[in-house]
Amino acid sequence: MASLTILPAKAPLVSSIPSSSSHLEFKFPVKLQHSSLSTVKFRLKPLQARFIPATGDEDSGENLDWVSKRRRNLICVSTLPFLFHFRESFEGFSAEAAELDATYMLMKEEVRKVVSKGKAPGVLRLVFHDAGTFETDGNSGGMNGSIVFELDRPENAGLKKSLKILQKAKSEVDSKQSVSWADMIAVAGAEAVSICGGPTIPVILGRRDSVEPDAEGRLPEESLGASALKQCFKRKGLSTQVLVALSGAHTLGSKGFGNPFVFDNSYYKILLEKPWNSSDKMASMIGLPSDHALVEDDECLRWIKKYADDQDIFFEDFKNAYIKLVNSGARWKSL
Repeated sequence: MASLTILPAKAPLVSSIPSSSSHLEFKFPVKLQHSSLSTVKFRLKPLQARFIPATGDEDSGENLDWVSKRRRNLICVSTLPFLFHFRESFEGFSAEAAELDATYMLMKEEVRKVVSKGKAPGVLRLVFHDAGTFETDGNSGGMNGSIVFELDRPENAGLKKSLKILQKAKSEVDSKQSVSWADMIAVAGAEAVSICGGPTIPVILGRRDSVEPDAEGRLPEESLGASALKQCFKRKGLSTQVLVALSGAHTLGSKGFGNPFVFDNSYYKILLEKPWNSSDKMASMIGLPSDHALVEDDECLRWIKKYADDQDIFFEDFKNAYIKLVNSGARWKSL
């Protein structure tokens, strides 16, 4: 094997390398999944021993530079196998990422062909009822497509129609690239928000579908008070802020919070007005008991006021809350 010896700068330095041709062998675990090591050989040109004086003459700098260059060359040669392996891995990852990106764009395109503003509220509700079964205790439920087995439950009344709407879009996507129901519903809900003027929400793909329904009784009931709602969301790993932000989705649909097909911060503005306390029978029907309870809770009220005052803040927080929701309980495919 070739050798290189470097002495302190003040002492004479000699680099001795055999004059005949030499080989350097480097062993690296080029493929991690292989138990054996790969051997890479490099042929070096013959090198002659050189004397580098420890004096301060102008030639010593040039000689030291020669040694430095040789050291750098050896280091570069030794790292080549790592670089080759990294390149192969990176190219494989890039191809996988490109395929996922193409699938994602196709899903969004097909969703927009079948989801109108009038159908958006039901599609968004699908997301909440699929992901809303998640419980941190036992790490079960969540965004797993199990809603397809749960459509006959009372709390899911009306969702068969929304799922049927998405079935057409999913079939088109599946004809080119198979996707899970969990991914399809998550993407469709985000597009429903965008179609109605809400924030653009990015959705990561790769969720696996459940092969059975989730446990019953995990969705928050419409009659719950603020304290019970906060405890319910806490069991799902979601904060009070997330509870209030996600509740803003009620601005869509027939709950009475502004234009039913426009996603904005009207929900919070109307909550502060408390129209259900009015003698007007129509006004008293606005919202659910759980909506009314939020504005009576000091912690929730702080966020309600913030979102009522600034729609941009609401949009940003809703986007982040939505991403957290659709990732809750997800079982991910390996890339």
